[in-house]
Amino acid sequence: MVRILFLTSPIGLGHASRDIAVADELVGSGVGMDEILFVTGGAAYSHIRDSGYNVLDAYRGKSIDASDGVFRHRLIWLLDYLSFYRECKRIASSIIASYRPALVVSDEDFAGVAAASTLGTRSVLITDVFESRFLHGPSSLLERILNRYLRSIIAMADMVIVPMNVNEEDEYVHGYAAGNVVYVGPMVRRVSRGRDELRRVFGFDGYRVILVSVGGTSSGRFLVERAIDAYTSIMDSFSMPTKLVIVSGPSIDVRIPDGVDGRVECHGYVRNMHEMVYAADLLISLAGRSTMDEARVYGTPSVFIPIKGHFEQEENARRYGFSYEDVYRLEDIMLEYLSKSKRHVSVSNGANEAASRILSMLHTKY
Repeated sequence: MVRILFLTSPIGLGHASRDIAVADELVGSGVGMDEILFVTGGAAYSHIRDSGYNVLDAYRGKSIDASDGVFRHRLIWLLDYLSFYRECKRIASSIIASYRPALVVSDEDFAGVAAASTLGTRSVLITDVFESRFLHGPSSLLERILNRYLRSIIAMADMVIVPMNVNEEDEYVHGYAAGNVVYVGPMVRRVSRGRDELRRVFGFDGYRVILVSVGGTSSGRFLVERAIDAYTSIMDSFSMPTKLVIVSGPSIDVRIPDGVDGRVECHGYVRNMHEMVYAADLLISLAGRSTMDEARVYGTPSVFIPIKGHFEQEENARRYGFSYEDVYRLEDIMLEYLSKSKRHVSVSNGANEAASRILSMLHTKY
């Protein structure tokens, strides 16, 4: 019997990663794995399946139209998102009606919250986005209308879990206040072993490792290509043995240049990517929320390059002092940041707090 139905946004891998973290905590609290069912699509489907959970490949994958790291055709993308929303609502409605879960947990699948509300099923929304700000000029009128609808969907959820710390100085607060919103802090997966052992497992021993991660879509191709060019131009300038490790995701084919003698390696997909983040000496990543939270919790020095025109990523990167233009000075950044020591590892466990909140919903009757 399915008690908890996770509806996970198929845009990238970040939503899937933090939902796996929450599901792991739920299982650790006594919920059976067979009582949890995920619904998603694209690369997120494989990611969740490889973590051992039951998952339906029901949604189409959707990615950002980014060329050279610039988010283009944003109005067209937003209009397609409306079509995507309608598809997801129809699919979610059918699955909820079929499985009749006690609770729907939706990670930025806003259509799933609307579907659950229509069917009288309680829902929890996981999100750190309360409005969209992709458009400017006359077309922004459409976005303002959509934001009003988005706020109405957020209000439909019985609980909204935000993976942020509301009172910390380095957190920005959206100003969204409602009785159904709770802030739990970063939600990340637990590491299974100590950092030294993980470095041996990943083959990092004896090197200072620069890890480049761009998630599950092709949007980060510009960062992969620029990081390889930057590293190979300065790899003999480091005072210690170094290695560049690329995790490109399943959507990007990477060409490793000749003559690097094993100092550049590429992985299309790593199931325990969070542990690689923990083991690395420097992370260079897009400015997606989940990877940033992993780096923060595990204390890994990091550089976050946003997709230009993606308001959420640009805000995320700005909090750490980075912008899109920093992609053109990666040589200097690598030389500077690789010499930094590990930051303090956080004890924050927002995934555990989120699981506790979900369990309280599960055990509370109407």
